[in-house]
Amino acid sequence: MSSTPTLTPGRRNLGGRQADRVDALVDATVAELREVGYDGLTVRNVARRAGVAAATAYTYFGSKDHLVAEVFWRRLQTLGSASSRARLPLTRVQAALRELAMLIATEPELAAASTTAILAVDPDVQRLRNRIGAAFNGHLAAALGPAADPAVLRALNLALAGALLQAGMGYFSYADLADRMDEVAGLLVGEGQR
Repeated sequence: MSSTPTLTPGRRNLGGRQADRVDALVDATVAELREVGYDGLTVRNVARRAGVAAATAYTYFGSKDHLVAEVFWRRLQTLGSASSRARLPLTRVQAALRELAMLIATEPELAAASTTAILAVDPDVQRLRNRIGAAFNGHLAAALGPAADPAVLRALNLALAGALLQAGMGYFSYADLADRMDEVAGLLVGEGQR
């Protein structure tokens, strides 16, 4: 049993057996996505795989979009801070973007499902979408440093969101995301800061 309380956004703090159930649902979601993709994903099948009653699963997650967004949010929590020791902002930003891109590329099924899920009109998903956006922004802001131009930070956030959407639509692979964002960082952060 887990002794660390889990926070399910939009729900309550969970501990013990409840946290274990949520963790099992999160793990089962990843397995289901790998097997059937977003279109085949249902909360009921995730619950069955996790060994949890469907009604219990719906107690924690109101929809498959909420469930997928939670999984993506948890994956983002594994990112460290943009801790590159590089002196130049461009090098730090490229490292931060590459770290984020590699995290996403390791689970393309989750990344593709997240592209759809985080756009859902659902209060629980909206809370997670806000947290995900804040995590992206914080990661990039730390890499840019305190003297960064706020317009550059906004542009990097827009470029990252657009790149994730384009990868989700199949215009390029998630594996290509890091190289695409290297180009963007070079343009936005500046050639003179290498």
